[in-house]
Amino acid sequence: MKKHTEALVKDVGIENACTITDKSKATLGRYYSDNPEHYDRYMPIDAVAALEKTASFPHVTTALAEVIGATLSRNSREPSSEEYGAGGVNSDVIALSQRFAILMSEYHQSIEDRIITINEAKRLLRETVALQQVLVDMKMHLEEETN
Repeated sequence: MKKHTEALVKDVGIENACTITDKSKATLGRYYSDNPEHYDRYMPIDAVAALEKTASFPHVTTALAEVIGATLSRNSREPSSEEYGAGGVNSDVIALSQRFAILMSEYHQSIEDRIITINEAKRLLRETVALQQVLVDMKMHLEEETN
């Protein structure tokens, strides 16, 4: 959870995170520090929620969901008509194969030297999230068709 907390703070920006949570840089740093003296310190859930509201991705919530074997979808997302309403499942299958191809391409580039760097891991994560969103759209289309 520490790495996900760090990713969340860096996503929002340390100065912005301080303002949003009303915590100091040092306090926020302790929440994701892997030093032994901070191993049992975690960011309060209300601070996580406040930061994830402005973050580009719900880093900590997604990690918590993965721990229990759940997946997330955002209800606030307003898909465009061509993305959600018009294409349906067939368009989703095409988008799914395209996204998967992009993910595999990124993976092959990343693993060429047998080391996945931080930046490569971030690109893989972005592609994985995009692939997950296509699956959520597909799920919504299938639910719509069964109702």
